[in-house]
Amino acid sequence: MWSNFFVQQDEDGRIGVAGAGQGGGLGGMKGGRAHRRVPKMSDSQEGKIKLAFFVAIIGVTLTVLGMGTEFWAVLAQPKHFSGNHTCQMAHYGLWKGCIRTLWVADIDPERTSCGPAELPGESNCTYFKFFTSGENAVIFKKTTNKNLNLAAAILALLSLTMMVTGSICIGMSLSKGVPFFLKPAAFCFILSGVLVLFSIVIFHQSVLALLSSDHSIPLHHELSWSVACVGSAGAALIFGGILFIILSLPFSLWQKCLPHKNSTT
Repeated sequence: MWSNFFVQQDEDGRIGVAGAGQGGGLGGMKGGRAHRRVPKMSDSQEGKIKLAFFVAIIGVTLTVLGMGTEFWAVLAQPKHFSGNHTCQMAHYGLWKGCIRTLWVADIDPERTSCGPAELPGESNCTYFKFFTSGENAVIFKKTTNKNLNLAAAILALLSLTMMVTGSICIGMSLSKGVPFFLKPAAFCFILSGVLVLFSIVIFHQSVLALLSSDHSIPLHHELSWSVACVGSAGAALIFGGILFIILSLPFSLWQKCLPHKNSTT
């Protein structure tokens, strides 16, 4: 006699085929396992992910701001070096540098070097030729080390690539409602933060190499606000990546324990 089969649906939404007898029970069990649903994120979990993503976006914004400005390093001559009513200073970043001529009368009397750059004066800005003809730049008779400058710029660009990749992973995780892409996103953001910090270190080495290339003109040097933006961006990116790792841990443990729970029931 043929067994009567019917389709049943349990409380989890799994669909299986069950029949009268032992064969039907095994069929229902196989059907239920084959159609197990993927765990979805709750509203609270999605909110936490968005908050962590906001922290990472702050890091991305600060990185773009720092990379696009030319206030990574400031080089200033003594304000009475030229012996006239003007003095010169320079500020540059990853892509271009500017030479500014300021009036000595506008400078703070207690300040010994020319500056700051915010004072009114003439400015002459040019893009570096590291990426085109491969020429070194000359600033106040001092020559840059193009290899170090290129390395700093390449690391900064690689960090931007990792930020874009991490943002895509988070977007896919939120749109699909699954936590699978949280760990790849965490890796991308942490790596981008590390690359940004390494870019600052290498850029600082390039500034020291520039200063040691010639000693005929005394210069006061300092790292400016663009470096502060990029450094803060690196810290924010690493912190955001750590948050994504923490948020992904409960999902991983849940998925590992889920088959065991099903088998016991």
